[in-house]
Amino acid sequence: MSEIDRRGFLAGVAATVAAASGIQSGHAAEPVEAGAKHPGEQQAGLAPLTYTPLPLGAIRPRGWLARQLRIQADGLSGHLDEFWPDVADSQWFGGKAEGWERAPYWLDGAIPLAWVLDDAALKARITKYVSYIVEHQRADGWYHVYPEDAVAKRYDMWAILLANKVLVQYHEATGDARVLDAVTRSLRALSTGLDRTPLFDWGRTRWFEGLIPIFYVYQRKPEPWLLDLARKLRAQGVDFEALYATDDMKVPTPRRGLWKWTKHVVNAGMSPKAAALSWRLDRRGNDRTWPRKMIEFLDRHHGQANGMFSGDETLSGRNPVQGTELCSVVEFMYSLETLVSVFGDPYFADRLERVAFNALPATMKPDMWAHQYDQQANQVQCTVNPDHGWSSNGPSANLYGLEPNYGCCTSNMHQGWPKLATHLWMRTADRGFAAVSYAPCRLMVEGGGQMVEIVCDTEYPFRESVSITVTTSSPLRFPILLRIPGWAEGATVKVDGAAVVNAKAGTFHRVEREWRGSTSITLRFPMQAKMTVRYNDNVAIERGPLVYALRMGEEWTRINADKPHRELPHGDWEVRPTTPWNYGLVVAKGVPVGLTFTEQPIGETPFSPEGAGVVARVSARRVPSWGLSRGWAGEISSTDAAWADASKVLSKEPVETVELIPYGCTNLRITEFPKVG
Repeated sequence: MSEIDRRGFLAGVAATVAAASGIQSGHAAEPVEAGAKHPGEQQAGLAPLTYTPLPLGAIRPRGWLARQLRIQADGLSGHLDEFWPDVADSQWFGGKAEGWERAPYWLDGAIPLAWVLDDAALKARITKYVSYIVEHQRADGWYHVYPEDAVAKRYDMWAILLANKVLVQYHEATGDARVLDAVTRSLRALSTGLDRTPLFDWGRTRWFEGLIPIFYVYQRKPEPWLLDLARKLRAQGVDFEALYATDDMKVPTPRRGLWKWTKHVVNAGMSPKAAALSWRLDRRGNDRTWPRKMIEFLDRHHGQANGMFSGDETLSGRNPVQGTELCSVVEFMYSLETLVSVFGDPYFADRLERVAFNALPATMKPDMWAHQYDQQANQVQCTVNPDHGWSSNGPSANLYGLEPNYGCCTSNMHQGWPKLATHLWMRTADRGFAAVSYAPCRLMVEGGGQMVEIVCDTEYPFRESVSITVTTSSPLRFPILLRIPGWAEGATVKVDGAAVVNAKAGTFHRVEREWRGSTSITLRFPMQAKMTVRYNDNVAIERGPLVYALRMGEEWTRINADKPHRELPHGDWEVRPTTPWNYGLVVAKGVPVGLTFTEQPIGETPFSPEGAGVVARVSARRVPSWGLSRGWAGEISSTDAAWADASKVLSKEPVETVELIPYGCTNLRITEFPKVG
């Protein structure tokens, strides 16, 4: 990296540092030292974070992650505001279309995407939209979309909570003082408005999202009324610990069953962070322990192999054909990022990677010009299916399209990759850095009048090794905390010429030293394959953070070409298999037979069947009795009786070698296989 490049990058970092400090554009910013705390973090009345996220722009993607984010910006995420009416003609931006959640949803992902990529054109459009919102805020503090008479025409406060969360993100990226003032005035209006019209419906189940902008403003303007407002939101919102103590939350929603706010899967994805945010208010003991218990509850009753829980659109049990709504994937990722930040528990970072590298890419067309509303762990075809078995969604819910089933995911899917990139590294309370997740990136900050650069070169999660280079222009002492995944037994860390040391799985491994010049750190995470038992005693194959699924031939058929806004490339597609899918894995003595893994180059489209960076091969047999049911892969069981009674053996077909690829690289898949002898 040339000195000119370094200076240019540092100028960008200085701007983001100024933004994070609440400094107006054009004003000089004090240099932020390596690992400096977030402004106002130690203010009385608000518990400090364990790890503090870095300002937007401080982390730049490299390698496969840069390609993935560029694909996203060149797809729906970077162009939705140019043609889709609910964003392009949103009332938030001065139009006549929807004036509630959809435009703020899009901004929630578009802002970090634009600033992580430093995409000038996208940043300019976003700036225009944000300026319109701020300039049209009413004198009473409400944004212009809020009804003049909100008593006669109630407006669900969820959109206001979301808009403020979005706007503080923009303020962090730009330091625009108008935006911080607009959010502060909006929070004032909200405080009085809640006395007149308490939270209901979406606002009541998502009350905790309002704490994010409240805390942001409080860290810059520590006024007691802000924390009073946070407690008011909590008092009017759902108590999730009490909710999950009810038997109703354990029971799968029946096919075409009763839709419920409390069992809505997106609310389930958002709400694990509720207790963490609440903990920052008054450090209640239950708030610290509940999030992990909640995730374990969801796994036990509704868990899926991809790291998510079912919900199509309400919690639907562990059957691998009961899909998961895309909105819940990106919201669960943000919840996990928040939980790592507040509590510093590597358990949440392990789950973040499982969701990010499996469920997130699998629910989008590889070029990110289309997405599904629902993904299935066992997904053998995606068609318009009137005989579907969703809990409450419609026949088009697993198409790859512009807005299959309903448009909320069209507007909300964008935050997944960009927010992962911004949370790869965080600051520690003792002026160091914590590696929360691993992907190729570069972090640069200025400290003590010098530059600190951390470069992460890796093809993880497709490879076992991670190389980190720390560069300082003069000696500087600070710690680096390296997350060792919980599955990585036998992990090792090597710092420059020092001896290789073992690192304990499921911890943050601390390296503290005086850093001089360039220092290399090499991590190795042994990826041992394992077979896990799933629904109906069927099995799934995992290795490291990746889940593996059957590679299938695909036939894509464009549909709905006569509908508005379905011109290419943002059209709708059905996908059907061109190769067999009804395989059982040959298992002997509890081990899949013939299982091997082969690395290959990661493609230009990393999460696609062609771009998969690793391929597994395993012995399997066709299962003739396993076919379609209601247009989906039928339910099948690896029962004990089938093993004990030769007359009930699932398959006597010849043994074949089949290929499995990472779940996130598939569009059609079998992930949970029956066992055959």
